[in-house]
Amino acid sequence: MDERTAGFVDAFRAFLDEVVHSERLAKKSDGPALIPTLKQHLGVDPQSLAVVTEDLPGHVFVNLDLAMAALCEQAGGGTLLGIGGGEQRRHSALSEILESSGRWGQFPLGTVDYVNLATSPDDTRQAVSFGLRLFTFDGAPVAVLQRGPDPRYGQPTAQLEVLTPVDGVAARLIAAVREEMKRLSVFRGQVLSLGGSDYEAAVGGVTFHRRPTLTPDDIVLPDGVLERVRRHIAGVAHHRDRLRAAGQHLKRGLLLHGPPGTGKTHTVRFLLGALPELTVVLLAGPSIAYVAEAAQMARALEPALVVLEDCDLVAENRDHYAGEQPLLFAVLEALDGLSDDADVAFLLTTNRVEVLEPALAQRPGRIDLAIEVPLPDEPARRQLIALYARSVPFSPGAIDEAAARSEGTTASFAKELVRRSVLIAAEDERDAGDGDLAAALDEMLSEAQAITRSLLGAGGPGPWGVPDDDYDGPDGFDAPPVFGGPPPFGSPAPFGGPPRFPRPGRIGGGSAQGGIIGPDGPYLDD
Repeated sequence: MDERTAGFVDAFRAFLDEVVHSERLAKKSDGPALIPTLKQHLGVDPQSLAVVTEDLPGHVFVNLDLAMAALCEQAGGGTLLGIGGGEQRRHSALSEILESSGRWGQFPLGTVDYVNLATSPDDTRQAVSFGLRLFTFDGAPVAVLQRGPDPRYGQPTAQLEVLTPVDGVAARLIAAVREEMKRLSVFRGQVLSLGGSDYEAAVGGVTFHRRPTLTPDDIVLPDGVLERVRRHIAGVAHHRDRLRAAGQHLKRGLLLHGPPGTGKTHTVRFLLGALPELTVVLLAGPSIAYVAEAAQMARALEPALVVLEDCDLVAENRDHYAGEQPLLFAVLEALDGLSDDADVAFLLTTNRVEVLEPALAQRPGRIDLAIEVPLPDEPARRQLIALYARSVPFSPGAIDEAAARSEGTTASFAKELVRRSVLIAAEDERDAGDGDLAAALDEMLSEAQAITRSLLGAGGPGPWGVPDDDYDGPDGFDAPPVFGGPPPFGSPAPFGGPPRFPRPGRIGGGSAQGGIIGPDGPYLDD
């Protein structure tokens, strides 16, 4: 047998195998055939109709399912059918399914596929992941194949495939679906982060978080700071109609800056709980690369707040996540892309405002309010220690003494001080007292705990605290600001930038709770 004949035989054998396989599938099915069912509903042969396809991002699939269910309900309920034929249907477009079903009966009617999707931190919805909806829209019969995203089969997006015998109906239906998705969005009024999670309620890369429950008594800031922050974020949203009538813009940006551990993130957490009417999108670390998607989501769900934590960590970062521009400029581009009447606020936090200021100055007006969160003074330190010791019987005199001795320390330091006091007493199987507070403070202020103080954002004079501008290194030049310890223990910053300090309370001796996003809230204390 020559090579040409052998090739023909192999091709013919493959063809026969496909025919036999399809025939077996058809014989196994006890359900009705797909083509006659569609023909009865549409009034014409479905194979003669063009299929109109609409792809949507995977993370909005739960909203797509809600919208389709609502439109079917408005039409009297409609009919929901499944399509059989094994996993091959996942790889086949609706036009291919119709062709194979008409020719070989390969895709008979079957059962509907469902998937459970998160709709809040605690709730889920059973959504149609592969099903055929038959109903009427604008007086015309329509058939819509609804598919959810399925990365296993190279399908990252959700998809609708529409059949109808009336021109223009498919386009109007898709427009109506989008409007219903916006109206019924499960994201509205939620606290969200982008990037997905294996351990929390998530859908298509969007994770839901519970709103923190903090009161003004839980926040220790200089007088007027919290009110200015709240007015800039919530006041504009509350008075947006008056502002619009006066020709004023709603889009706004707020920068919270100050040393590590002073309460910037804690302030953000208070805002999230105090403003339940706002949809919040949280971005931190690598997820800041999704700032354009976050801005688009916020615009659709306004009034909304986009929080970008520790922006200085990516201000100088080129090509580390995506694109050729530093991510800070991507943030500014996202702000530029919003119209002035968008009721969207951007809130940025940073420990190193000097890194951000040059870029922000080149784009004046994008950030229209900057507020410093400074190190706490003695009265504030007294408030902080009393706050974290609400359930510990320290005397006012002991708290006053600890506040006076802990100059230059942070809120994170105060929180760890109280915890360590309780731990010292617990090791002796007794309740904590004034002596334990003094002992814990002695321990934390000792030279042996210098790096711990640095990790808590609390420095000190000379080389053993957060480096002083006047401290000279051993060679007579200014020592680099490295990790809060002398140069041998320092850590230079990546990407050629100046050395960086860790966020206090995230490591070892701090008030560590594990990660940036915790089970009961999106952020820890800062």
